Amino acid sequence: MASALVHEFSDTNFKSEVLDAAQPVLVDFWAEWCMPCRMLAPTIEQIAGEFEGKAKVGKLDTDKNRDVSVEYRITAIPTVMVFKGGELKKKFVGLTNAGELRKALSELV
Repeated sequence: MASALVHEFSDTNFKSEVLDAAQPVLVDFWAEWCMPCRMLAPTIEQIAGEFEGKAKVGKLDTDKNRDVSVEYRITAIPTVMVFKGGELKKKFVGLTNAGELRKALSELV
């Protein structure tokens, strides 16, 4: 992880870190080989900084965490999902700008 503010989600911690979280959670589904995912990374870090203490922001490597990726039907990456109260509230597929992600989280904090 490039930033201490960006959490690392996995098959083993997804329920506790994302679904059971008291605050909204933004999850970036990505893979190391995915160039658009790499292009999105600075935006994810920016959002993590802006929402520190108000929302949790993290990444889930789809290659290493197949169970969650299959459960949420991740067929294209990057995919960004926003959860609150254990429920999926917003989903973005492909490169998404900071404004859209900011708006999605702002509606939930």
